[in-house]
Amino acid sequence: MPDEGSCRVMWYMEPSCVSINIGPLDGDKQKCELKNATEENHAPFLLVNKSGYNFLAIENPCSSSPCLNNGTCQSGFTSKGFCCVCQDGFIGEKSQLEVKLRNCAEIYKSGKTADGVYTIKPDNMSSFEVYCDQTTTDEGWTVLQKRLDGSVDFYRYWDDYKYGFCDLNGEFWLGLDKIHRLTSEGNNMLRIDMEDFEENTRYAQYNMFGMTGENDKYRMSYDSYSGNADESLGRQRNTPFTTRDHDNDLCTCNCAIAYKGAW
Repeated sequence: MPDEGSCRVMWYMEPSCVSINIGPLDGDKQKCELKNATEENHAPFLLVNKSGYNFLAIENPCSSSPCLNNGTCQSGFTSKGFCCVCQDGFIGEKSQLEVKLRNCAEIYKSGKTADGVYTIKPDNMSSFEVYCDQTTTDEGWTVLQKRLDGSVDFYRYWDDYKYGFCDLNGEFWLGLDKIHRLTSEGNNMLRIDMEDFEENTRYAQYNMFGMTGENDKYRMSYDSYSGNADESLGRQRNTPFTTRDHDNDLCTCNCAIAYKGAW
């Protein structure tokens, strides 16, 4: 290290460093030791005087944990001496502001274009996690259901479909309550993507898709259809949701029991 100033620069650039030892080295250079302890937070007898060395300590601005909501504090050359690296869903100088992105389309527009699990807040109620498909059409789709290999049983009861089930990173159903919240405002589009074992793909899109609340038995509606797959939701249009233990369909049978599923 050429001089004390260079050692101080390294000190400020290292978030965990709260003190330095500066001592002689060969020639005109100096030895710079970065420390994560000071005399204040360790017993004084642990500090040993050594000829030719200078011990310098200041309070690291990150030692008071100024970053909120699990943000990571980094000390550095800012007006306040530190900056916060915020967790997903938070912004602000101290990660104090919750980002209220309503769906995956808004997350995509914010610059987060990778598929994965994100947190959204579609209304004034609590936020929740969803899986975002950001790559199928480069727009940002909030995934309501994913079925891959049949590893999850979808022949379930009303409460399962109401609240959702299974892992967002695998096969899952998001939940009727959440779908209702997602579709209560605006022009929402439902997209269904399908792929067979020979990798042939088809899709269907339903404009003005919506779902009512539980008091109306989660009635599903849409305005128009487009795509290259068969229009298969026609019979379910404007009808309430049915499960094996809640028969709300127009059939004399229970369609959920007949087809070992739900809708």
